[in-house]
Amino acid sequence: MKIALAQIKYKTADFSFNYENIIKNIENTDCDLIVLPRVDLASIGGKDLAYNIDCLDKEIEMYNKIAEKNYSKKVLIGDILIQDGNAEEVEFFEIGNKKIFVSDEFVEDVDCDLYILAKNRYFAMNENYKFMESIDAKFDLIYVNSIGMADENIFYGRSFAKNKNNEYVLQMPICEEKVAIINFETQVSVCEDYLEGDVFKVTTFALKEYCESTGFKKVVLGLSGGIDSALTAVLAVNALGKENVLGILMPSMFSSDGSIVDSLQLAQNLGIKTVKHPITPLFDNFIEKIAHERLHDLAEENLQARLRALILMFISNRDNYLLLSTGNKSEAAMGYGTLYGDLAGGYNLICDLTKTNVYRLSNYINKEDEIIPQAIIDKAPSAELRPNQKDQDSLPEYAVLDDIIEMYVEKMLPIEEIYQKYSKSLVDEVIRKIHRFQFKRKQCCLGVRLTERSFTNGVSYPIVQKYV
Repeated sequence: MKIALAQIKYKTADFSFNYENIIKNIENTDCDLIVLPRVDLASIGGKDLAYNIDCLDKEIEMYNKIAEKNYSKKVLIGDILIQDGNAEEVEFFEIGNKKIFVSDEFVEDVDCDLYILAKNRYFAMNENYKFMESIDAKFDLIYVNSIGMADENIFYGRSFAKNKNNEYVLQMPICEEKVAIINFETQVSVCEDYLEGDVFKVTTFALKEYCESTGFKKVVLGLSGGIDSALTAVLAVNALGKENVLGILMPSMFSSDGSIVDSLQLAQNLGIKTVKHPITPLFDNFIEKIAHERLHDLAEENLQARLRALILMFISNRDNYLLLSTGNKSEAAMGYGTLYGDLAGGYNLICDLTKTNVYRLSNYINKEDEIIPQAIIDKAPSAELRPNQKDQDSLPEYAVLDDIIEMYVEKMLPIEEIYQKYSKSLVDEVIRKIHRFQFKRKQCCLGVRLTERSFTNGVSYPIVQKYV
């Protein structure tokens, strides 16, 4: 029996696209059984659309249209078996003398010849290989995952197959469509998780899919000379092409010469167009006409960020550019960003990366050529909102801060356990800020989820609470 595994792309509630993509892969594949990912609304990010009667009717209509083709091969889409002109939900079925079991979870004690595990999983760093290894196959097994985006969640593929000896016989790529005939007799080596490479592919795939689905052709972002905007620019160029990325330089009275020089060098390396709009005249005019006095306080620092957002949002609206926000997870945890300022935007590629991982991915990008100027990577992080400002003036060293964030937010370790590694006062201050600035995170733009406990939707602390 010839079995094909089709790892294909779906789009949420785009019944026409999904139908055409399924049909194309069925008709272009010579096999007895073709296994495709689940396409029901609940499994591809439909959220409340999964309860919408009209959408559910269209979903059923799509299955029936496929069944009407009356293919000679058997077609399994998730747990929907299409054969002999009919589409029905199945748990067990047979082909020849093969007993096949279908499920969206792995159960060890099942009497079958072939186990098909059909569940769309979203990407989370360092979780894929653990998932693969957690399955101890005592029968031939196929795991099928789709690729596609569901808002913050990215279905990443990496479908695989094992034989009854728990040996890998197939592994498919990340964020790519692929169809393969499975040979359960031939063992293959598989790729373990590779944080930098996987994150690079997932984030660029996410931006490309987001723009394709929403109609944006071009993106704009502020280039500050810092590592976050530099990394975002690189990812955007790889996703959309250099001709579709615009960088805006918006120096203030506090901006260093290096920030301008480094931003221009980055733009030259990437081949993207830049425009320079200094904010000092706008700032001075605001102080004169509205504030009436200089106090050199937080309000004036936030004003600078909001003037930059004003410029970026105007360009976004006027020229139909998607504005990319460039804040990272460390900053979000500490509330280190200005509402309606540098937090403004339509999409964020690095919102679930700690600063430590921002540097890791940036160094990965530079492993062969210096795409991100080394000066950007080497400089001390700074928002440049006051003279000689550095992030570490008000934040712990990022290596320490990120470790605490990961232990508390992602691993959910007891606070007493974190105290064993860092001082109680430091840990308490970080955790207090994580909870205090939940209100800012609620107002941040959509971004790519890269961890199980992402601020996009994996973590939800109450804004009004007395815990800390």
